Amino acid sequence: MIPLGDDQVRGAGPAIVNWALIAINAVVFVYEITLGEPAIERLFQTYGVVPAAVTHGQGLIGLLTSMFLHGGWLHLVGNMLFLGIFGDNVEAVLGHVGYLVFYLLGGLAGAAGQILAGPSSTLPSVGASGAIAAVLGAYIVMFPRSRVRVLLILGLFFTVTRVRAVVFLGVWIVLQLLSGVASLSASTSADLGGVGWFAHIGGSLFGLAGGALMRGRAKRLEYRVYREPPQQW
Repeated sequence: MIPLGDDQVRGAGPAIVNWALIAINAVVFVYEITLGEPAIERLFQTYGVVPAAVTHGQGLIGLLTSMFLHGGWLHLVGNMLFLGIFGDNVEAVLGHVGYLVFYLLGGLAGAAGQILAGPSSTLPSVGASGAIAAVLGAYIVMFPRSRVRVLLILGLFFTVTRVRAVVFLGVWIVLQLLSGVASLSASTSADLGGVGWFAHIGGSLFGLAGGALMRGRAKRLEYRVYREPPQQW
């Protein structure tokens, strides 16, 4: 299932921070593709999260800068698609400054999850996945009844339908948990590579906790989304 859109909080104003984050990620990626392979490797080693370095108090800047680096077009587009669809409603609840702080803390939680899973790994981790997982975790708690428009692909056939956020994002979170556990059975769990499942898990757990704390504020906005009184004619 590929998300295409969701129910919007009406009257919330433009999601300035969310669009700014998408723009920054896009600009940084354009810069990445101007570099040769050796330069990109150096960039990732310097500004990505290298667990073995962080556990020794080195490369700490990567905890922040890694959130704005991506390993390829699919990595970038997939992350920005989810952020663009789900981030605006979360920003409407938290406000511009609160949302930015939450996003960055979610990214740090994601990095922590990846480091805890493989503290001796020398492979750099990059991407906004941890921060976006936090946004998705908060969204599922704040707006469980929101309807997500998805492209459903079944072999050669496809259709567009709507599912509840609690179903769509709930399945996504469960898949991250299962994939993370499965990855531990790899030949060496201390040198995890590929998809940062534990960054997703760490970010999701942070987002679920943050969403639960802000659920009361979200309910007031939810009223405008789902239970608007009928118009009088």
